[in-house]
Amino acid sequence: MILNKGNLAWPSTLKTAPAYPELAEDLSCDVLIIGGGMGGALLAHKLSGANLQAVLLEKGRIAEGSSSANTGLLQSFNDKSLTSIIHTFGEQTGITFYQMCRDAMRQLKEAARVLKLEPELIPRSSLYYASTEEDVAYLKEEHETLRKHGFETSYWDSSDIASRFPFSKPAALYTAGDAEVNPFRFVHGLVQYAADHGVRVYENSPVVHLEYEEDGVVCYTRTGRIFARKVVHASGYETQEEKPDRNALLQTTYAIVTSPVPDFTGWHERCLIWETARPYLYMRTTPDNRIVAGGLDEHPVAPEEREGRIRHKSEMLLNEIKALFPRYAGIQADYAWASLFGLTHDGLPMIGPHSRYPHSYFIEAYGGNGTVYCMIAADLLSDVLCGKTRPELEIFALERTSKPSPKAQVPGFGLTD
Repeated sequence: MILNKGNLAWPSTLKTAPAYPELAEDLSCDVLIIGGGMGGALLAHKLSGANLQAVLLEKGRIAEGSSSANTGLLQSFNDKSLTSIIHTFGEQTGITFYQMCRDAMRQLKEAARVLKLEPELIPRSSLYYASTEEDVAYLKEEHETLRKHGFETSYWDSSDIASRFPFSKPAALYTAGDAEVNPFRFVHGLVQYAADHGVRVYENSPVVHLEYEEDGVVCYTRTGRIFARKVVHASGYETQEEKPDRNALLQTTYAIVTSPVPDFTGWHERCLIWETARPYLYMRTTPDNRIVAGGLDEHPVAPEEREGRIRHKSEMLLNEIKALFPRYAGIQADYAWASLFGLTHDGLPMIGPHSRYPHSYFIEAYGGNGTVYCMIAADLLSDVLCGKTRPELEIFALERTSKPSPKAQVPGFGLTD
């Protein structure tokens, strides 16, 4: 599976990335993590503080897959609104999910603070604007739903927006507590921390075969073998090659990083920006005064066709930036790429066990808030692997129904009055 095509920006920000050996021996462990992207890195970081022997196995280099194309917007709110999730899954599930996303944001910030390698995680607010007048009612309803259930956000009308930006939109929600991050440096920093705290890490060690036994799983690579009591598959979108999920949907998405701009006068608090349209446009800034913009998602494009699409889509993204910020009329795209991007039909990620894979768990953090979902997965699975019960996993079950009911209740937890 070819995940990315084009000129990626983030690898250039870490000239000498930490390197790890190829697996060249037989060993055993309590937990084997397969995949050295965001999901695997966050779980390895979590497990480094547990009384477990953990191994992380990466088929290529750490962070070279989707993490190197991740645009690094970290948000507590989601593509699927709280109102919509409540309508689909019920109030209990909706509120719990949004609370978990909010807590995941806190955990991501805490994780970043202990890393030796600076991940450039910077707290930001988010502007979520109505793309059309027709979306104003949707934003008003979502604002009321969020506030009702304890999620702080401000509703802005067109004059509120125009007083803070060189553009105006019909309405927006403005929310504190989000962040931007350099995902490439973040993943490397997390894995480096895990390796320094007892997790054994191996690169260039693709899995060639798995054998499921009564008391664990035997994993074979080209030059070694690992017996693990539990395996966590954190292979991102490539999981769909091994285990297609009917709830998963793969698309092609596009992103650019511009040439540096002199300053961000008129860009209120250098906030993250996104919109109600689907697919949506999003933007953020970088520490070296560039603009990251992305979106324009479409059905999967063959790798050989992506180059032409990248040129066309990068021009569209540049024009979107200039339409909002005319003072940046002279900017160019220094980096532009296309990537495979995973979603779910019902709007929630997939995390947990699967009936066909004994002693195994999966992290399928699909959706526009993937890094936050990876943090949720790391939190849930690290507890489960340490013997704790986390009934919230039912929300993210891989084999959940394709026809959820808002009246359904997740066993084991609920709302308190």
